[in-house]
Amino acid sequence: MDAAASPDRIARIQAAWAHERPDLDPSPQGVIGRLHRVALELTARLTPVYAQFGLSEGEFDVLATLRRAGAPYERPAGELAEHTLVTTGGLTKRVDRLAARGLVERRQEASDGRRRLVRLTPAGVALIDEAFTAHLDNEHRLLAELGAADTAALEPILTRWLALLDAGLSD
Repeated sequence: MDAAASPDRIARIQAAWAHERPDLDPSPQGVIGRLHRVALELTARLTPVYAQFGLSEGEFDVLATLRRAGAPYERPAGELAEHTLVTTGGLTKRVDRLAARGLVERRQEASDGRRRLVRLTPAGVALIDEAFTAHLDNEHRLLAELGAADTAALEPILTRWLALLDAGLSD
């Protein structure tokens, strides 16, 4: 069955609102509602790959952030949240769990004893390299379902919209 042939959940919601409140235009739900559902569906398809490596989404993000920093795969603890999708409140607990597993270590910066660095251990580097390879394979598979042309068209639109939202222009 062609997914576009029948109304999806969002179209049914829009139709119900149009019936109940014909004075309002529910068209934004067509984009925002679907993007919200896409985000939920993508998360549901991404997190099992992290789980294969014993990682939560936030733990994966912390390890990946340290790995892409380049050797020696470390960042100041205070700056780590700026480079991840993890909030500062959740970061300490995630780093604690990763340290308990021997994947990261904390150390004092030599030039400033008050500054703490978080660094990947060799086991952390090996795990994130394997997990990230599987993650990218999964992302390629998910985008292949959409097709190259639609993927290429969607990326600049989402990039522009995210920049507008980040700048606070769409508040």
